[in-house]
Amino acid sequence: MTLPTSKSFTAGHFELQLDGSKTTTFLRNVSGGWVKAGAIDDGVGPQSGRIKHLGPVEIDPIAVEFGLAGSNPILQWIQGSWNRQFTRRNGQITHADFNLKETFEHWFYDALILEAGFPTLDAASKENAFLKCKFQPEAVRTVQATTPGAQIKSDFTYKQKFWTPSSFRLRIDQFDGMEHTSKIDSMTIKQGVKKMFVGKERFPQIEPTKLEFPNIVGYVSLAYAKRLLQWHNEYVFTGQRDPKAQLSGTIEYLSPDRATTILALNFFEAGLMSAQIEDAQANADQIKRVKFEMFVGRMSLDSPALALE
Repeated sequence: MTLPTSKSFTAGHFELQLDGSKTTTFLRNVSGGWVKAGAIDDGVGPQSGRIKHLGPVEIDPIAVEFGLAGSNPILQWIQGSWNRQFTRRNGQITHADFNLKETFEHWFYDALILEAGFPTLDAASKENAFLKCKFQPEAVRTVQATTPGAQIKSDFTYKQKFWTPSSFRLRIDQFDGMEHTSKIDSMTIKQGVKKMFVGKERFPQIEPTKLEFPNIVGYVSLAYAKRLLQWHNEYVFTGQRDPKAQLSGTIEYLSPDRATTILALNFFEAGLMSAQIEDAQANADQIKRVKFEMFVGRMSLDSPALALE
């Protein structure tokens, strides 16, 4: 039996760059960005046989899951998208072998943000936290590494260890108690794009459309929910329509000692949709909590610790 002379590439070594700057020191997952074509099935006269050929071609979105350390370029890109300052970014994903040596590069061009995902926050969690981002390029290409033998660099820093889903704080203007929120469900902010096939161009052009902010779903102990339930009575039960009934707030992602705000997700024009005591069971060894859900009009991103501008 003849043994192979080359080794297979490992799946876990890669690096993302945006416009020449390294985006993050740790990528947990990378997928997509490949060209695919549809098939068209045409009938010919009375014959039972059919002719098949390629139809329009498209590029799959690129999805990445990344750590917080060194992520300023991609966070600024997301922030600009939320502020309607749409920017098209070029970049590359460099794949490496077991020895971290570059093997090939997957380039993308004129990409627009599609989604930004934030993890579930849970005071009882012991996992690490990661952000998710999906973006749509207009063009891609795959080439061999431009510097064969060069190694990708992973300059791990303390900032990634700083961010855990168990260290967070929710603040809502005008009342206290929400800082004791024990859990907030994951959220994904979506930026729509429109694909347009133009003239003889093989790949469609993309243009940004509407921006969708998700509802915020959280859980707080009933002992601290007095003002929340009062807001529910005023806004939902009584039906107060005054704009003052819609509030603003912040979800702060904190360092493990809760002394530093690493990332802040600000939300505005928030309206309470529901606030209900969770199902109770006799002799259950658990804290009674109130589950609440709010819609938001818009969001912004801020990060004093990362000097996000």
